[in-house]
Amino acid sequence: MKENQNKVTFLAYGAVIAALYVVLTLPFASFAFGAIQFRFAEALTILPFFTPAAVPGVTIGCFLANLLAGAPLLDVVFGSLATLIGALLSYRLRRHKWLVCLPPILSNTLIVPWVLRFAYGVPDAILYLMLTVGLSECIAIGLLGNLLLIALLPVKQQLFARCHA
Repeated sequence: MKENQNKVTFLAYGAVIAALYVVLTLPFASFAFGAIQFRFAEALTILPFFTPAAVPGVTIGCFLANLLAGAPLLDVVFGSLATLIGALLSYRLRRHKWLVCLPPILSNTLIVPWVLRFAYGVPDAILYLMLTVGLSECIAIGLLGNLLLIALLPVKQQLFARCHA
């Protein structure tokens, strides 16, 4: 019985995180996609520090946000893959709270420029796109994500203690 309850809790946390990602992306779609992009939802990629449910949560959230915004299939697939890679590696670094922001920054910086080139036909140089995507990820995750992490630390036990795989 307890095992089923843990699975339901895990799924519920993941679903809430996915919904938050979508809600923080779609209203701002005009600047969440493109060569120079910014997603407030990327701040949520620090959540694997608190719970493993954040790994599928942010991945499914990214997938749904891209799909619902009408992004090209390459973006839906590879943008979500970049988020998954970042989330998995962040979860592995959870013992080092100030490092959890690095994997999603790096995975998006390395993968998303290629998506912009091949899915959107952006003609800019890949290195330029890495710079613009990397800078926006540093702001969204490095700054906003770490602010979120700091804000959630005092309530970590109340919010996340019941949610484990």
